[in-house]
Amino acid sequence: MFTGIISERGVVKRARLRGGALNLEIGARATAHELGVGDSVSVNGVCLTATSASRRRFEIQAIAETVARSTLGSLARNSAVNLELPVRPADRLGGHLVQGHVDGVARVTRVEPEDGALRVWLRPESALLRYIVEKGSVALDGVSLTVVETGIETFQVALIPHTLGQTTLDELQRGSAVNVEVDLIAKYVERLSRPHSRPERTGHGL
Repeated sequence: MFTGIISERGVVKRARLRGGALNLEIGARATAHELGVGDSVSVNGVCLTATSASRRRFEIQAIAETVARSTLGSLARNSAVNLELPVRPADRLGGHLVQGHVDGVARVTRVEPEDGALRVWLRPESALLRYIVEKGSVALDGVSLTVVETGIETFQVALIPHTLGQTTLDELQRGSAVNVEVDLIAKYVERLSRPHSRPERTGHGL
């Protein structure tokens, strides 16, 4: 589990796409120092497993399904990525509960500077917009953000200077694609509010 508070901005040193699976080597001294083989790490909002780690770099692999549902396939050498290690039980929950399970992709439709900050409008896949509510939480490329407002097809977030300085969101422009994870609570509420039906019994049990 993550919180959407980015701990380090890493750099892709090598990216290899083979048979739909993606292997990434990422340079990030602080994150690599904390990682061991088999540990989880969030890369642009996607929870992945470290396959190797050294003092300055670590490697991860994303299967074809993960590549297809996220923007990881567009990463190349020298791409910047947002990194976060899993939250510890005693840590402060500075953002919101983020699983690292990307729900889909959104594209930036508009960017406006505002006193050192940025207002950004995004169009997500249509099935995701129902989970995005004004003043609610959303994770974009792993960054926990508050939704400023929603429209029929888009939603808006505000990026403060600190967020722009610590994450890759300062690179957003019209047409940029970002990974989206909607609020976990919204998905559970929807599931629990559906009418419950018993599964049909089969056989001749007593």
